[in-house]
Amino acid sequence: MIIADRIQSNIQIALDTLRANKLRSALTILGVVIGVSTVMTMAAIVQGIKDQIVRTIEIAGPTTFYVVKVFSQTPVNPDRLPKWIRVRPDLVEAEAQRLTQLPEIGYAAIWGQSNGRLSYEAQRTQNIIITGADDRYQEIQGGELLDGRWFTPAEMSSGSSVAVIDENAAKRLFGRESILDKQIHISGRPARVIGVYAQPGNIFSPPGQDIGVIVPYAMLDHQFTLDKTNALYIPVKPKPGVTTAQAQEAVTIALREMRRLHPADKNNFDLITQDQILDSFNKITAVFFLVMIVLSSVGLLVGGIGVMAIMMVSVTSRTREIGIRKALGATKREILFQFLVEAATLTGFGGILGILIGLTFGRLATLAMHIDASVPLGLTVIAVMVSVTIGIVFGMLPAQRAAKLDPIDALRYE
Repeated sequence: MIIADRIQSNIQIALDTLRANKLRSALTILGVVIGVSTVMTMAAIVQGIKDQIVRTIEIAGPTTFYVVKVFSQTPVNPDRLPKWIRVRPDLVEAEAQRLTQLPEIGYAAIWGQSNGRLSYEAQRTQNIIITGADDRYQEIQGGELLDGRWFTPAEMSSGSSVAVIDENAAKRLFGRESILDKQIHISGRPARVIGVYAQPGNIFSPPGQDIGVIVPYAMLDHQFTLDKTNALYIPVKPKPGVTTAQAQEAVTIALREMRRLHPADKNNFDLITQDQILDSFNKITAVFFLVMIVLSSVGLLVGGIGVMAIMMVSVTSRTREIGIRKALGATKREILFQFLVEAATLTGFGGILGILIGLTFGRLATLAMHIDASVPLGLTVIAVMVSVTIGIVFGMLPAQRAAKLDPIDALRYE
């Protein structure tokens, strides 16, 4: 109880010091606030994106994987491909059809993406992603068909000019007007709207772009120019009871046979599992976090030096007070403890303020990015502990100076 009362008393003294020197205290903890708020803002954004990717994976199913020409964490330039990529054949629809015949596979189809704008009369959208898929797109990617229907087998096989439009693009083009059976233009090519779709976040969507329309793959292949290195993939869903490893082995054998690879030849295609997608994301965000921590550490260092400077000033201005306390029986340990608690309170307050600012900016950023982010509670606790630790570390020198003051000299100080 005595220790608890002492801590409470020292915290109250620290708060009184903050109130007495508001501007000086605010400038002192500014570095701590900037450092902590930077980390918390980036943590909220990264956590939100990660949660969105995990939800997308849960929709597709943990066993779903993808066949691609080449797996790269960043898209490769199709006009300047290295030789080892150029020699790889492009994915073709026949390969997806062969995979659907395997006893281990429940679903496989070739999908593709292109970029363009949607237009209707005088209205146009920004540059969006045009996805070529089939009538099971919703099963793989999730989301909800709000109105209309998906493609018929005849429309998919013939590449009919029909489209299921994203609800956001529909609002941009039509407002509240009914859109079914209306003719829009997709990068200048006419298409009839047959459905309206609300879809979840897509892990294949480049930042800053939205999937605005889904068309039959045959239409995309016939009417648009495709980047067959980066924008073609085959989603594969194993049958119930078949593991991802078993399905991948069956797919690998089938593709190697179709491509007539010898036993000594390496695969000229790549398979991407959901774990690989998460692993790639974690590697990218780890580097991102490292950069942010280094930058925020500069702010924390500045804040720590500011705390040390202000505590030195505080010791000097309160020399007579220290002398009186020592004359009344206060020990060196008690004086040291008092100033350490003051420093920790100062930076702890800065840490809490930084957390609130960081989470606010993080929330605003995720709302602007249409990401549902949760609060990184673990990092919040760590941020407070780091802030208090900075106060203790940088407050040690001023506290030791105060503790070593001679009471007689302190009482004489004017």
